[in-house]
Amino acid sequence: MTHIETMIIGDTVVQMSGAGSPLVFVHGFTTTSEFWREQVEAFSSRYRVIRINLPGHGVSPRPDGRSYTIPAFANDILAVYHAFEIDEAILVGLSMGGTVAQSFTLSHPERVRALVLVGATPHGLGVDVNVDNVLKAIDELGVVQASQNVIERSFGSMASRALVEFAKVQVAQTPAFVAREAIVSLNASDSRARLHDISAPTLVVVGSEDIITPPGESVILAEGIPESRLEVIADAGHFPMLEQPQVFNHVLESFLKDCDSRFSRSSGESLSRQTV
Repeated sequence: MTHIETMIIGDTVVQMSGAGSPLVFVHGFTTTSEFWREQVEAFSSRYRVIRINLPGHGVSPRPDGRSYTIPAFANDILAVYHAFEIDEAILVGLSMGGTVAQSFTLSHPERVRALVLVGATPHGLGVDVNVDNVLKAIDELGVVQASQNVIERSFGSMASRALVEFAKVQVAQTPAFVAREAIVSLNASDSRARLHDISAPTLVVVGSEDIITPPGESVILAEGIPESRLEVIADAGHFPMLEQPQVFNHVLESFLKDCDSRFSRSSGESLSRQTV
């Protein structure tokens, strides 16, 4: 059983396990770091797995007076880097976390060794999480029911009822004022004009049945980021890392091995040039 250490950095609860190069996971809108639970055992033997629970989500603090926006969340990631003295890491973002990861990468390219975007888009989300629809649902149904209704539509046809219920419990923890500010900021975020500036090797992953961030959005990401590859996971919706964890972990592991090989080659070439 992998040992997991939990700590609070600013307004962010962070779970860490394993040792090695840092592998940083960022969850999505109203979800939590527990959405990465299937990756802990799989990657802690080779990496220092750091799961960030964004402020206002799950068990993280939700103080008044701070921002719950994409730029603010990117700054929270930077604070985690500083706390763990991380120079560079592999950054993995789900959905809104993918938007945060893009923002962080564009602002701090030297700190991202490789980038993984799961169920992400360069701008906005699908109709189920359109900002107007989300705000209206919160007003009419309350934030818990509104968030859980989105969860009901987020999974693919193969997902178990137990998995859906797990997700519904997780999203019920995000209060309305956090969800409102986050969805407005998410809707305003747009990286389309700057995708070509992302120089880190990038893996784009999407479930074939994802209606929250349809696969076409992932195609836009993959076509816009110079060093990228696209992987579509069959029989999965918006959460392929939970719905098809073995397939997802294999795809991620393959990408990480390629990145490790590339890094080793470039390091060796640099050393050779220095010793000539």
